Amino acid sequence: MNNLYANYEIILEVLRKISSATLLTYQRRKLQLKGLEVVSLVLTAEFMGIDSENYLFKQLPASIYKKIERSDYNRRKRKLCAAINDIRLKLAQKFNQFEECFIVDSMPLEVCKIARSSRSKICKEQDYCTPNRGFCASQQMSFYGYKLHAVCSLSGVFQSIDINPASVHDIRYMKDVKLQLSDCVSLGDKGYLSSEVQIDLFKSVNIKLETPKRVNQKDYKPQFYLFKKYRKGIETLFSQLCDQFMIRRNYAKTFEGFKTRILAKITALTVVQFIN
Repeated sequence: MNNLYANYEIILEVLRKISSATLLTYQRRKLQLKGLEVVSLVLTAEFMGIDSENYLFKQLPASIYKKIERSDYNRRKRKLCAAINDIRLKLAQKFNQFEECFIVDSMPLEVCKIARSSRSKICKEQDYCTPNRGFCASQQMSFYGYKLHAVCSLSGVFQSIDINPASVHDIRYMKDVKLQLSDCVSLGDKGYLSSEVQIDLFKSVNIKLETPKRVNQKDYKPQFYLFKKYRKGIETLFSQLCDQFMIRRNYAKTFEGFKTRILAKITALTVVQFIN
């Protein structure tokens, strides 16, 4: 599957089965390349590890290259961000329809190195999306940027994702999980330790949050060994995003572009899982 056009056709065929051909309802002019075809091209580029749009357009066959310009592609890609997420959710629903156990975790997303953070203007167009400095306990590193919060099933498919500034604590993400999941078991690491949140999740939406306890806690008990085994699933997904999909590389200058880039990589991973 090294041929770009062949991969593009395979992904487009899958997208046509689960989504309509017209993703944006209103258009001023008739577009040669439909919205679903643009999304398919975006996901194909992410799957093949093509991070440079300049390189992508050099590899495009004439049948696609003549239908869209590079600047138009970039602009439409950002506008179709919601449609890309909708496709990801539809695929996740097919995978996770009968799942009763999910894994929650987070990973760092650097915008730039800490040494450049004071003069960096990346993603600072709005106050609500301004990146900041945080600490990743699992990797023992400080970083400047965002955190990717994610929930995946035991089968290794992302159910829910969110991006927050790096300083936001992991436990806050559980407020969003409460609106999207119910009647299940959620496995987290020590970053999700909170008796108040555990009680609230159980009473409100019947989510049982299972986390390992600290050794110095009064009622310490070792975590069930199968839970430790299951948690490796989301760590494998994060490793795949870092290696194959190069999620830690950032070329975006605005938060809208950054968000679209991250979402496209995760959706591409989900589509490939569906095809396989």
